[in-house]
Amino acid sequence: MIYISLPEGKTRRLSFYLAMEEYVARHVEERDCFFMWQVEPTVIFGRNQLIENEVNLEFCKTHNIQTYRRKSGGGCVYADMNNIMFSYITDDESVNFTFNKYINLVVMVLRRMGIDARANGRNDVMVGDRKVSGNAFYRMPGRSIVHGTMLYDTDMDNMVGSITPSDEKLLSKGISSVRQRIALVKDYTDMTIEEFKTFVRKSLCDSEYMLTESDIKGIEEIEREYLSHEFIYGNNPKYTLIRKGHIDNVGNIELRMELKNNVIKSLTMLGDYFIVGEVDTRIVRPLKGVRLDRRHLTEVLPDRLDDVVLNLRRDDLIDIMLGYKE
Repeated sequence: MIYISLPEGKTRRLSFYLAMEEYVARHVEERDCFFMWQVEPTVIFGRNQLIENEVNLEFCKTHNIQTYRRKSGGGCVYADMNNIMFSYITDDESVNFTFNKYINLVVMVLRRMGIDARANGRNDVMVGDRKVSGNAFYRMPGRSIVHGTMLYDTDMDNMVGSITPSDEKLLSKGISSVRQRIALVKDYTDMTIEEFKTFVRKSLCDSEYMLTESDIKGIEEIEREYLSHEFIYGNNPKYTLIRKGHIDNVGNIELRMELKNNVIKSLTMLGDYFIVGEVDTRIVRPLKGVRLDRRHLTEVLPDRLDDVVLNLRRDDLIDIMLGYKE
């Protein structure tokens, strides 16, 4: 695997590194690419999440914490200079294969360090019953991108204060409760954060590609989209019905529907699920103009939805729409 390097050592905005992933996917003709990055305190939320649902904007403003949206699905995460972000770009097209390959690479590196890590659930790497890394995925034409956190250390006050979890009980218990659920690499090794980064790079990569000034200009051009108000905040139209639910191995789904005479006039699908197909084409559009009952919903939705949202079944989605699944 090849390591993608920047010609200068300065820290950039998180939006730059997201754009860098896209640029590498489009322009670097290597099967497997990898790089690491760190940012000043930042919250990053998933493609299908509403920022006001996930982020404590007042806390972020007060504490100079930046906020950005990414193009992958999944949940909201906090990052700072004391933890490390991983980016992996590959030609592999199978979602499950790519995810499993990447996460197993991360587990392998940690085990080489003597840390008893393991893969768990959709996208997490665990040490014991604590999470040390969470990851998300999205596809571009001919390429797949996986990116995620590696919690070497972090500012727990900022992590808890900036992110509004769906479980309000978790928020009320505060830092001690969150700390019981996460693992920090620093607690399992004598390596400094820079030594850890060197170890990861040597374990995963056997060559290097140094980006040029021309490459950086190309990345900055892509970055403009990530910095636009429309991309970060999106549109928040009014809805007459909101239904939410959690599906094991899929994630949290929130459906905002505008109804008239119990017929769906518009629908927005939000959540931390992982997209592997065209949600708008396969789910949202077919549901417009459809009566909100099981028979009509079943008639218009395809039998297979796991090729649109990872592991999603039609009946589970319908259960959420009808309020049967909380």
